[in-house]
Amino acid sequence: MKSIVAALLVTLALTSCQRSPSDPFVEAVRLLRPSVVLLTMEVPGGDRRSWDTEYATGTVVASGRWGSDILTVQHAVDQSRALRITIGNKRKVPGRLVAQDPNLDVAVVTTGAKLPVAQLGDSSTVQPGEAIGLMGYPIPDVFEEDGLGLATSINSGRVSAIRIHAIELNLPIVPGESGGPVFAGTSGAIVGVAESRFDEERSIGFALPINEAKAFLHKHSHY
Repeated sequence: MKSIVAALLVTLALTSCQRSPSDPFVEAVRLLRPSVVLLTMEVPGGDRRSWDTEYATGTVVASGRWGSDILTVQHAVDQSRALRITIGNKRKVPGRLVAQDPNLDVAVVTTGAKLPVAQLGDSSTVQPGEAIGLMGYPIPDVFEEDGLGLATSINSGRVSAIRIHAIELNLPIVPGESGGPVFAGTSGAIVGVAESRFDEERSIGFALPINEAKAFLHKHSHY
């Protein structure tokens, strides 16, 4: 009798697992995370004779025998040198800026490492109220200085409005997250590139619609 009850409990547990799919947002994060990298670089300092360390987030959009192309924001890598890419929060490889558009505020960085490619979605279908996520590296130097280590951070929110050349988000873009992917909460497909926030109201963030970035990628990358 005990063996029958035990077998029944196992069957019920398996059935319960089959009927309870994982959280789609968690699954989206799991799939996207390997394609998101940290960019570290030196940029001209305030007195034009010194160099400061700056950070941004990038997303792998193409990969092959030649290496990988990474999409990020132009304002972060402009006039940069000593560009390094951190993969999987551990491995560091050199990167090189190969294309940029200051009007769109997008850039492509390439590396010889072959990395997983993210899925780019269709920003024309994005609607106000839609659940989205943001993946990136907010103030990574502060986290490491406090002994918390390097990790990809996730934030979730909603699309607040569709603006001219911008998707308004009800979450901030923290320094270091610029260039990070804004993705659909249900599918994980990238719908925008995190760009900026209002200085007057920092809880409002903005992303470039991914369709506008795609036109740039078709011309200047292996995408």
